[in-house]
Amino acid sequence: MHRLLQGGSTVMTRTGLLAVFAMMVGASSGARAQVSEAEYKARREQLQKELEATQKALADAKGQRVQLQARVEALIAQAMQERSQALLLSNETTALQQLDALLATSQDNLSAQRDRFAALSDAVAARSGATLVILLRADSSSQPQNVQSAVATVDSVAAQTRTYNSKASGALAQGAVDQLYRAPVVPSDHAVAVQITVDGRTLTGSTRVPVSRQAVTYVQFIVRNGQVTSTTWQGSGPF
Repeated sequence: MHRLLQGGSTVMTRTGLLAVFAMMVGASSGARAQVSEAEYKARREQLQKELEATQKALADAKGQRVQLQARVEALIAQAMQERSQALLLSNETTALQQLDALLATSQDNLSAQRDRFAALSDAVAARSGATLVILLRADSSSQPQNVQSAVATVDSVAAQTRTYNSKASGALAQGAVDQLYRAPVVPSDHAVAVQITVDGRTLTGSTRVPVSRQAVTYVQFIVRNGQVTSTTWQGSGPF
């Protein structure tokens, strides 16, 4: 009986120890589970924050990329516009240079032709011996007249303008004669005209003169009382 009691006590002791150990193990496992869950939540929150920060950085980078792309496209467009303007200016400059060269060549050709025609005219006139002389005279009148200037034209080509001071005008009024034009011409009919300024007024006169070979043809314009008349003769004259 005593042994049985002792045996039963031993069994109960062992059972109690096992129960205590099981409780200790369970408590330790629960604590570890609680710690692991807290660490998981903290880690998950940290990763969520890192993900949000990464997404924000990615959005900022995308915005900066869009701005940079727009700036690059604007610079490219500006460069293309400047290039186009430079090419246009270059083309205009080249065209102007070509036009300037063409005008210079045309002017040289015109000058050469004019000189050639002048030489031909001089040669023809010298061979024909025809000379045209235009004279100006201011007859005395009842009213004093002050001749200030005069210019003669032959076939619509003006000669050099003659100007007169008071002394020269007085000499004309006293019967002096001034030569307005003298040159060899082609023997044919020529349109001769004169424009005279008297006391601030402009007077004109004109006539058509036949010029013969081997002769000097004179045309004399006379100013009297605000009127201009003309006379013509051939041969020797006052000059």
